[in-house]
Amino acid sequence: MMVTKAISVTESLPSGVRLAVISRCSHSSRSEDSDYVAEEAAVALVYNGISYAVMMATPQQLEAFGLGFSISEGLIDSVADLYDISVQHHDTGYEIRMTVASRCETLIKQSRRRMAGRTGCGICGQQALALATPEAYAATASLKPLPNLAALQRAIIKLDENAPLRALTGALHGVAWCDNNGDIKYFCEDIGRHNALDKVIGLVAKQGQNPAQGFVVLSSRASYEMVVKSMRIGFTTVVAVSAATALAIDLARQANINLLGFVRRGQHVVYHGLSNVEESDE
Repeated sequence: MMVTKAISVTESLPSGVRLAVISRCSHSSRSEDSDYVAEEAAVALVYNGISYAVMMATPQQLEAFGLGFSISEGLIDSVADLYDISVQHHDTGYEIRMTVASRCETLIKQSRRRMAGRTGCGICGQQALALATPEAYAATASLKPLPNLAALQRAIIKLDENAPLRALTGALHGVAWCDNNGDIKYFCEDIGRHNALDKVIGLVAKQGQNPAQGFVVLSSRASYEMVVKSMRIGFTTVVAVSAATALAIDLARQANINLLGFVRRGQHVVYHGLSNVEESDE
């Protein structure tokens, strides 16, 4: 077996990516090389000095992650409840320190959970099985029109084109919030799909955008916690590259959220929402 070496570590790396020495193997040869790998770090979320959770995440856009997580988990109602946020880097990981309104602190203490979460897990470490299923959501508004086909197609193409870390590593999820034309306004990547969504939620909230004036696109499946997080910020349409789960569909119907899946070039599945075939301008 022939062994060759072709290792280059001179280039600068983007945040969230490392360079690892690897061996590329085939039937008759092995070559030593280097390749891009996604960083995975422990990120502790601390509220008013209270350690609430530890998540495994890609260590970038962590302030957006902290804000988005706080909203999507129902710990604060809006960005106005978050008085201060800072990120501390330690040898063992990162700490997002947040100061929130006192009424929010009471809720945080009641729902407090200590955990070493799996990558982006939405329910790991819950103290009771009942907490794994969210409360019932009553529809508070009528169903919004679906994005037209041209907007969906534009969004899915842009999602592929605007995922630099996934292109480098093959290990990250991407989430985008698009306007009604399908143009990406905010995009985040993370090893955890929940984390990527939380980061987008944080950016939308921080910038004071109306969450209903657009739609969210997931590079992953649409599970129930992805729908719950979307509902809590006020997204009215969730679009997934992969499938939706049964509970996600139930929740979307319960709360009048548009839910689409298997979005590909030229086709998609509507799990909840009106058909938009007649709206196509293509």
